[in-house]
Amino acid sequence: MSEPAEHTAVRRRPYDGSRTQQRRFRSPAVPRDPRVCLWAVGTVLLLALPFYLDRFWLQAGLFAMAAAIGAIGINLLTGATGQLSMGHAFFLAVGAYGYCAFAGDGGDGLLGLGLPTWLAVPAAVATAGAAGGLFSPIAGRLRGAYLGIATLALIFIGQHVLFNAEDLTGGFNGRDVPPLSVFGLTFDDAEVTVAAVPFGAAEKLWYAGLVLLLCCGLFARGVLRDRPGRALNAIRDHRIAAGVMGVPVARYRAAVFVLSSMYAGLAGVLLALVFQRTVPDYFGMALSLEYLAMIVIGGLGSVSGAVLGAALVALLPQLLTRYSEALPLVSDPGTGGIAPGEASRYLYGAAVVAVVLFLPGGLASLTARRSSSTPGEDR
Repeated sequence: MSEPAEHTAVRRRPYDGSRTQQRRFRSPAVPRDPRVCLWAVGTVLLLALPFYLDRFWLQAGLFAMAAAIGAIGINLLTGATGQLSMGHAFFLAVGAYGYCAFAGDGGDGLLGLGLPTWLAVPAAVATAGAAGGLFSPIAGRLRGAYLGIATLALIFIGQHVLFNAEDLTGGFNGRDVPPLSVFGLTFDDAEVTVAAVPFGAAEKLWYAGLVLLLCCGLFARGVLRDRPGRALNAIRDHRIAAGVMGVPVARYRAAVFVLSSMYAGLAGVLLALVFQRTVPDYFGMALSLEYLAMIVIGGLGSVSGAVLGAALVALLPQLLTRYSEALPLVSDPGTGGIAPGEASRYLYGAAVVAVVLFLPGGLASLTARRSSSTPGEDR
């Protein structure tokens, strides 16, 4: 006779240390995703860097942060929506000079409204968005190379205004940038001692740049993962089909152009605060091409890809300038070698070609492939 079911002993397989049983007996409190640990280590490292790095490396990092903010904006437009823009540098200039005009007090003989600097930042970003809004009817109807040619005109218009509107921009010499002041803390070179480490403008701006980059990245990621992001991707992949499904194509194109312009305006404000002086030569067509290179190298339509591509393109000239004496064929301008800025353009130009040929998803696809194999899978 067999025993009743309620008295039947349940036989369990003894623990043999196999990977399957290791996962079964693993404590649920231990995070399985290594990306959580990487984020934690990266956050602590970024917060601690101002205590150990000198001014050169902090400024290079701030340039990369500003470039990342601008790259996220153009990636929303070009990567997610498929709208080619060659005028991104124009909106960076609007943000940079707009901040100077709103925050300046007119003591240098240039136009200045004397607003509090914490108010001048959103005002400059809104001005860049308004400039994008004025162009948005064109952006809503043009696409592809036609939009790229139209936005290229913004570069020439902007350069003409920057060099000739001397009462506003200072002309060829540019104008000084008022330091940012928030809650009584002024982001200037007046040293503030923190843990026996003197904090100047670069150290203070480091944390402001981290906060701005984090907020911009999270907002863009939310847009791309929600309904607007799906609509933008539908417009990029098949415009007519998106319209048939009820997506207002022209309205979305115009809206994302304004949003991209605001990202560029904020990047321009941060660049102006880091440079401490704005000059028209910086906001030329070469800068717009660099931003296109950033999103192609990093990965079209990816927020993390925009950050990676911006870090590469922004840091490369700084590193070549720093170590030009130790590198072959790279030397100061006029000394017979290749200038660091020119060499950097050759390198990330080659990187664009390599990415297009061998890594269509950009640098972001490398991290995506690694994260697709989770620790719980047997491979």
